[in-house]
Amino acid sequence: MQLQVTNSPFNQEQAELLNRLLPTLTESQRVWLTGYLFASQASAGAATAVSEIQAIAAAPAAAETVIAINQPAASKEVTILFGSQTGNCQRLATGFGRKLEEQGFQVTLAAMNKFKTNGLKKVENLLLIVSTHGEGEPPDNARAFHEFLYSKRAPQLENLHFSVLALGDTSYEFFCQTGKDFDKRLEELGGKRLCPRVDCDLDYDEPVASWSAQVLNSLGNRVNAVSGAALAAAATDLANDVAAEPSAYSRTNPFRAEVLANLNLNGRGSDRETRHLELSLEGSNLQYEPGDSLGIYPENHPALVDAIIQEFGWNPEEIVPINKNGEQGSLREALLKHYEITTLTKPLLTQAAELSLHAGLRELIAPGKEQELKNYINGRDLLDLVQDFAPWQASPSSLVAILRKLPARLYSIASSFKANEDEVHLTIRAVRYESHGRDRYGVCSIHCAERVQPGDSLPIYIQQNPNFKLPANPETPIIMVGPGTGVAPFRAFLEEREELGAEGKSWLFYGDRHFVTDFLYQTDWQRMLKDGVLTKLDVAFSRDTEEKVYVQHRLLEKSRELFAWLQEGAYVYICGDEKHMAHDVHSALLTVIEQEGGLSAEEAAAYLENLQQEQRYQRDVY
Repeated sequence: MQLQVTNSPFNQEQAELLNRLLPTLTESQRVWLTGYLFASQASAGAATAVSEIQAIAAAPAAAETVIAINQPAASKEVTILFGSQTGNCQRLATGFGRKLEEQGFQVTLAAMNKFKTNGLKKVENLLLIVSTHGEGEPPDNARAFHEFLYSKRAPQLENLHFSVLALGDTSYEFFCQTGKDFDKRLEELGGKRLCPRVDCDLDYDEPVASWSAQVLNSLGNRVNAVSGAALAAAATDLANDVAAEPSAYSRTNPFRAEVLANLNLNGRGSDRETRHLELSLEGSNLQYEPGDSLGIYPENHPALVDAIIQEFGWNPEEIVPINKNGEQGSLREALLKHYEITTLTKPLLTQAAELSLHAGLRELIAPGKEQELKNYINGRDLLDLVQDFAPWQASPSSLVAILRKLPARLYSIASSFKANEDEVHLTIRAVRYESHGRDRYGVCSIHCAERVQPGDSLPIYIQQNPNFKLPANPETPIIMVGPGTGVAPFRAFLEEREELGAEGKSWLFYGDRHFVTDFLYQTDWQRMLKDGVLTKLDVAFSRDTEEKVYVQHRLLEKSRELFAWLQEGAYVYICGDEKHMAHDVHSALLTVIEQEGGLSAEEAAAYLENLQQEQRYQRDVY
């Protein structure tokens, strides 16, 4: 992206200088420069920073000098805490901890719910890596630590040096809210930042590497131990490795998996369509465990792509960038396979306002218009934006420059690798709806439902989820609550237990709309019941009775036996909709524990919190 006065904080002379310099830098020079500028930012503004860039450009040997340090040496002990729902933050924290150890730091790594908060006051260097879940909420394993910091028990932390890496999704209103909360609160308690918080969107590799380099630089400066050359080398390793996956095929290098089967699980007459996909992993060396997810890089709907191009009157074969690595392709290919076009975000509209001649768009993003902006974004896509705020002074290249990368869609794996070697199964509900006078489609679900046939291939990767796993002891009872497509991981759980010959009891609560047409994997459950793999099955079909009945009602009906299972040491798993179902099930469990255990509401909440601390209460919700 070319820097301009309109899209950066620099004046014309500074922007021109940066535009000449930046394309000439190697990757290691870029990463080193990030840390160098951060180290000097406390005493330098934008103009001074540009002067430093001039000095670096004129004297490349500066990268080999030792950065001047004036403060006394500090502790080389670093505590890294992660809050992670799907495993991304845990993986990043583990990778960065390993890199810090290679640089001579002593690292303590822990999930936030495993960290003893009474030791926080003794920590001198603290790194928090955390995602935001739902509507601005902490992940399950970060909730207790979040509550502690905002409680009266939180200590003053004048000796603390910290930094926060926040993961999120700009399509959500409360983007990276949990990271923002932690960053603000640690400062309020007296902590000092090692480097500014970095908020990451779904495509997080570059900002993660930048944050890592800044942290390493700041820590190195504090302990009087790291030279500019060492920092540059270590930071380059981080840029290439900290966000990398251990497998040859990964999120950044997906495997093209052949589609073996694509079946509709719903019966004739259903108003729903749920696809069962079977994909081949042959030749990939990819493996997974029950509870893991599969990421699919989908394609946008061709009709939407063509409508956007036609609205502008552009040539679909015009060559444009298709990624940040300099690769190019046709405009149609770029919009079809590489860029997000179905979701609007505030950052996108802010950048689009620079390309639109319509004053209404600038008014929409103005301060004080937050609710109007939220209302507009909801249910609209790029085509709406193009139509609503014409005319445009945009070229195909300038349009794709403001679009974010088309993110992968994650689906809970519905099979056991032990039972289906070199295969992976998914359960995907087709999403179709009407909004603002147009039919809309789920990007990946409709791609799979309408445009993928056996013999085709999909780019995929395995997303490990260490926070949603079967008990280590196969004799432990398990309780699974998974309505609709939320039942997918429990098919994997039971296939795994069947393959291992596990003898622990199992209880599945399943719900959907109609018994006849919407009972997903009915024959599988019936066979497992017959064979003793599944001990108990309770179902709730909400549209088959005059009064709607859901899985949480079945939990309450079975409260006595359910609590007995909990007392026996059962693990509880919930998978599915976070906004409604998961909250309702959580409330039902609290009621069961309170009533059957003879406990107060506060004691029941503590009981359930203790289950979560022991990893006996796990959720995979979205």
